[in-house]
Amino acid sequence: MEPIVWEWVNFLVRWLHVITAIAWIGSSFYFIHLDLSLRRRDGLPNGVAGEAWQVHGGGFYNMMKYTVAPPELPEKLTWFKWEAYATWLSGFCLLSVLYYHGAELYMIDPAVLDIPWWGAVLLSLGALGMGWHVYDRLCKSPLGKDDVKLAAAGFVFLVLVAWGLSHVFSGRAAMLHVGALIGTMMSANVFRIIIPNQTKAVAAMKAGQVPDPALGKQAKQRSLHNNYLTLPVVFLMISNHYPLAFGTRYSWVIVAVVLVVGAVIRHFFNSRHAGKPTPWWTWAVAAAGVAVIVVLSAAGTRTESAAAASDKVEFAQVEEVVLSRCSMCHAAQPVWEGIGVPPRGVMLDSAEAIGRHASQIRVWAALSDAMPPGNVTGITPEERRLLAAWTDQLPR
Repeated sequence: MEPIVWEWVNFLVRWLHVITAIAWIGSSFYFIHLDLSLRRRDGLPNGVAGEAWQVHGGGFYNMMKYTVAPPELPEKLTWFKWEAYATWLSGFCLLSVLYYHGAELYMIDPAVLDIPWWGAVLLSLGALGMGWHVYDRLCKSPLGKDDVKLAAAGFVFLVLVAWGLSHVFSGRAAMLHVGALIGTMMSANVFRIIIPNQTKAVAAMKAGQVPDPALGKQAKQRSLHNNYLTLPVVFLMISNHYPLAFGTRYSWVIVAVVLVVGAVIRHFFNSRHAGKPTPWWTWAVAAAGVAVIVVLSAAGTRTESAAAASDKVEFAQVEEVVLSRCSMCHAAQPVWEGIGVPPRGVMLDSAEAIGRHASQIRVWAALSDAMPPGNVTGITPEERRLLAAWTDQLPR
């Protein structure tokens, strides 16, 4: 009964994580749009950078932004922070429920680095903590005074992290951990910089002082980072469901391309919101990036190319491989500890079932090394080539 309960915990925590992430992303996109769409006009109150008129829900809104603070502190302020906090907390719970609890299955690949489960968990925690520290130091260094140089340094840093994690964890865990690190950076920006700076501004006003403009400038920079990282982090967090994204030796290069694709797409919308000339070129860059990702995803497994053999493959050979390497989990009653139902409802315990799921076998075990997770059953490169050859020979 315990695996079934654990599956429901996984499901409910994932549900909560998705809901809170939607709320956070929605508010982030909205406020960046509002900030960029503000326009100056004569007659605005002192200290107001601009205003924007909006219509929604059957009414009109007149929005104004004070660059430092209003002359008087309003009685009630709405703080936007719990969306970010709840997203990170639920995400960390999901990481614990799925990856830490199942480290030997989902995080560790002996062919990459043979470590105990507790070592994998410690490396994960260290990557998240040290990753935020390095990013924060970059922002507070002289590079932080130049947004372009800081963005370039941040890009190089994340790509190096992706490369390093690909030599520590399984492909699935490595890519997801890059997403988890970015999510940690984004949440910590809110928790450590944006909200504290706003709190300091409010405290200064209550003391009858003028808030330091540098506080708002720093918070705005971190908010803009969060905005440009949103699309890449969503890609990375859902990548664990798509083996061609993480089950390739070039997964860290895919991370680099995704960072660029996500950034240029956000640049398109941000430019439109700001009333600047429409940068249509961004879609060409994004399309080229997606094409590169597709090519890289088919470039072979992380250990050795799974190019199909030229000799005709007998189904008996395929059946032997699948039954010995896959059916302990993909069966009506899985025998792998901690798994109560066949993953994704796929059963591979009969010849008929193997034939029915040939396309999934090709994607998950032949063109990528996503399955078995962490290669816990020891499938060999030769067996992967056998599966690739069999699926190549099937009628399209």
